Amino acid sequence: MNDTRAKIVDDLTSVFNGLGIAAQGVREEIEQAIGARIDRVMSQGNFVTREEFELVRDMAMKAREENIALRAALDALKDKK
Repeated sequence: MNDTRAKIVDDLTSVFNGLGIAAQGVREEIEQAIGARIDRVMSQGNFVTREEFELVRDMAMKAREENIALRAALDALKDKK
């Protein structure tokens, strides 16, 4: 009886180990498929790089500062009238 029980436990252990390996393989395939899809979407979209974003952001900040300075100069000229 113990031999039969040990055999069943060994068989179940082998089955569960096999399921774990299969699940790992499925997980890896899903990760690869998702990664490939993300790469396709990114390559088809009109996305900018971090460097491009920061450059435009810096330009906008400089333009805002210049606008504030010009507004102050214009207000000063209006006050002189």
